[in-house]
Amino acid sequence: MDMNQYLSMFIDESNDHLQSLNENMLQLEANPEDLGIVQVIFRSAHTLKGMAATMGFEDLASLTHKMENVLDMVRNEKLKMQDYIFDTMFKSLDALETMVQDITGGGEGKADVSSIVASLQAIESGEWTGGSAPAAKADKQTNSSISNAVELDEFQYSVLDQSIAEGHRVFYIDVIVSEHSQLKGVRAYMVFDMLERSGEVVKAYPSVQDIEQEKFERSFSLYYITTKEAQELEKGIMSISEIESAKLIQLDQETLQQMTNQVAAAVAVEEAPAPVISKEAPALDSKPQEEGKAASTKAATPKQAAAPSRTIRVDIERLDVLMNLFSELLIDRSRLEQLASETGNNDLSDTVAHLSRVSTDLQNIVLKLRMVPVDTVFNRFPRMIRDLAKTLDKKIDLVITGAETELDRTVIDEIGDPLVHLLRNAVDHGVESISERVAAGKPELGTVNLRAFHSGNHVFIEIEDDGKGIYRDKLLQTAIKRGVVTEEQGAKMSDDEVNQLLFAPGFSTADKISDISGRGVGLDVVKSKITSLGGNVTITSTPGKGTNFSVQLPLTLSIIAAMLVRLGSEKYAVPLSSIVETAIVQREQVRNIHGNKMITFRESLIPYLSLSEVFGVPDFNDADEKETEIVVIRKGERLAAVAVEEFIGQSEIVLKSMGTYLPTIEGISGATILGDGQVALILDPNAFIK
Repeated sequence: MDMNQYLSMFIDESNDHLQSLNENMLQLEANPEDLGIVQVIFRSAHTLKGMAATMGFEDLASLTHKMENVLDMVRNEKLKMQDYIFDTMFKSLDALETMVQDITGGGEGKADVSSIVASLQAIESGEWTGGSAPAAKADKQTNSSISNAVELDEFQYSVLDQSIAEGHRVFYIDVIVSEHSQLKGVRAYMVFDMLERSGEVVKAYPSVQDIEQEKFERSFSLYYITTKEAQELEKGIMSISEIESAKLIQLDQETLQQMTNQVAAAVAVEEAPAPVISKEAPALDSKPQEEGKAASTKAATPKQAAAPSRTIRVDIERLDVLMNLFSELLIDRSRLEQLASETGNNDLSDTVAHLSRVSTDLQNIVLKLRMVPVDTVFNRFPRMIRDLAKTLDKKIDLVITGAETELDRTVIDEIGDPLVHLLRNAVDHGVESISERVAAGKPELGTVNLRAFHSGNHVFIEIEDDGKGIYRDKLLQTAIKRGVVTEEQGAKMSDDEVNQLLFAPGFSTADKISDISGRGVGLDVVKSKITSLGGNVTITSTPGKGTNFSVQLPLTLSIIAAMLVRLGSEKYAVPLSSIVETAIVQREQVRNIHGNKMITFRESLIPYLSLSEVFGVPDFNDADEKETEIVVIRKGERLAAVAVEEFIGQSEIVLKSMGTYLPTIEGISGATILGDGQVALILDPNAFIK
């Protein structure tokens, strides 16, 4: 069978599984006792191994198999996750990513992973070099008093007695859940799930159903048949979080008889059990293990149930063609709407109205096809920050907001590397070391915020740290020393211009070259990449408080909703997503404050901009008007009022690039063709708000 036809699918699905493995491994590191996460990781690794083996990538399959062996030991309570194991697993994931990248580039997915394989084998055999596993807790007294009465019927007693005779181990287990536990039913289920992997629960009190419904106080008891040692069982139970104690009594035929007699006597004299415990202990189910598994299935459903895939992968070039065709259709629709209005033909008007409704629905679908949440880029950064913080011996908290913000797929594919560089820079240069933060009166845990949000026809991605910030004098001295600027030029530069020196080619503030950042390359590669995408990056910083890198990117949507306005004989389009509201102001309401025109809006002063002055419109001047229409626009939390002559109305417009016909004009993001064939310029509201 020719596997080349499946190669693209294999690469895509492998990347999805690797991302899932990284995310879940981070979750497991935060909650090392959660076996549910281990199960998810194991399934992803198992699937990836099978895919690699099927496609003939043996090295990839072999490494994944070694990982799978370690994970299998963890999920079966034979191994407890520790720092060394986590580090080895993360190194394995990095190696797998390298292999998949090699396959993507046309290679065979080979890599030298002998050291990683050796580490995994050492972990599997128990001879790993990261330190010995924690010693099992000392045995507790097995003659402890019984906290829950567990009465056996004749059949259950005979099963236990016969198991002892055949050489199996029979235990009476009494488990107490922490009084602070909010999910005692889940903790009990985890105990049952662990025990049923290596034995059989013959009788439990309360019943499995009552425990599942949390109809018990803090403790439950059970009779258990297994081949394992008491020490190993106790260690497994106590490894489950929020379990306060576990008492195990190994029974022989004599102690089984004695305990049965004690329980029978206790039940006889006890008038009523605790109110929250079911009074009747049900007879032995003919399939006790299935009963436990039924409870397991119910509890595990939220994590284990996987909905069937309802997605298909489409070449983005086909989406480009679809978008261009629909753009032309939209221009024709606008023309038809205008003709129907001019002719006054009712039948034509009705048909055009129906066409407009259908095309609007189609438009929404077409637009969403190309849009991808930035989460697809953001979700790989927590792992990266974790590794960087560990390497630099820093404590870093990465806070991600706005991950649901959508960007065009072509931009998503290109923005990852610049963001990686900015984040590495924030962790290495921005956030101070633990000792420096403590000396400055800051908490040991440094914070890096990664946020995304829409504003107008753009998406903003901000990387902000609470580190030491940028000191103008130090930055300027470094720039002068490296010959980036002269002393005379530096003296005339504003703070923003000095900050922009960070993007100068070859500029770096690093005292020494490292593998983290400051390799002498500087941030010029970030600037050039973002500029090539039609975006921009700005820096704001407060010395001692932190730094904010703000990346502005175009949505690259070819169809947007806009408000059409008129200025003399010229028409302009303002993206609706940037408009707060429209209003009319009297000339006397415009105030001049320190040479800037301002108006009062919602009890605060905002800048007033004359669009006719900005673009030099020859046949309109709002200074001659007694009252002026304004459009209040927004960029983040900042507002401004733009004066226009007349509102034409709302319209769906096709965004056309200015191409190479005109140089980049500040305040203009493109042009559109209107229904009457005229061209209207599309404003970039972000350019008017500094």
